[in-house]
Amino acid sequence: MSISIRGLNMRYPNGNHALKDINMEIPTGMFGLLGPNGAGKSTLMRILVALMEPTAGDVNVFGYDLLKQRKEVRSILGYLPQDFRFFAKYKTYEFLDYAARLSGLNNRKERRQAVDKMLESVGLFDVRERYANKLSGGMKRRLGIAQALIHNPKLIIVDEPTTGLDPEERIRFRNLLAEISEKDVTIILSTHIVGDISSTCNCMALMNKGEVAFFGSPQDMLRDATGKVWRMRINGDELSRVDAKYPVISTIPSGTGWEVQVVSDEVIGYNAEPYPPNLEHAYVYYMEKKLQGWSNG
Repeated sequence: MSISIRGLNMRYPNGNHALKDINMEIPTGMFGLLGPNGAGKSTLMRILVALMEPTAGDVNVFGYDLLKQRKEVRSILGYLPQDFRFFAKYKTYEFLDYAARLSGLNNRKERRQAVDKMLESVGLFDVRERYANKLSGGMKRRLGIAQALIHNPKLIIVDEPTTGLDPEERIRFRNLLAEISEKDVTIILSTHIVGDISSTCNCMALMNKGEVAFFGSPQDMLRDATGKVWRMRINGDELSRVDAKYPVISTIPSGTGWEVQVVSDEVIGYNAEPYPPNLEHAYVYYMEKKLQGWSNG
């Protein structure tokens, strides 16, 4: 395992218990960290990139004790935070050159070659003369991952990387991360967007309220939701009753009524029939059934 997390807790001075007894073994490859805003994902990311010290617990990163060997961990780490910013005065290639110098690439010729190669790999070579803050949202994300990769890290952490991107850019960015993950590195992808996980990650964790609610493969999470998703066709008068009784995933107009999908261990009446789940269904099932519970009465 590339990262071992044992008994990790984070309690802020205001009493907020952001992380509660986190235990995980994160393998090499693409690892998905899924959960709603406020689940504790960003706190965990900040601890892993040595920007924050936990209240308690141990973290081992590729053989390094994170709390005692922060410098060594940072040397093998690439990080793309959610609120990544670019300096307005830098062109695209200048910004990446600056990031390369910060990472220790001091030979000018080697650094120039590394920058050009990285711009090619993320599809930004043709806009290398454009000022970084003038790039599109998707291009900025790609430049952000380029600065995280320029020193060939063993661990890459990206926090909510596809938020605000259009569908085409989101797919392109996910494909880029998937290609990188094949190079014997670990990528931790923190997101609240289920599609980011389902298409790229072989292993994942679902967090809620500072705890790990699920750990395993997306296929395992799907398997748990099999037989828990139902489709029914109802009239308009029944819609509010169904909504009050079951967690509704989707509502689609159908003729004079509605086609509704819900998650539940069982549905009584409404001519409900089982429906094959996807990962978003499984996510709702865990968030509602496993964590909050509901009454079918």
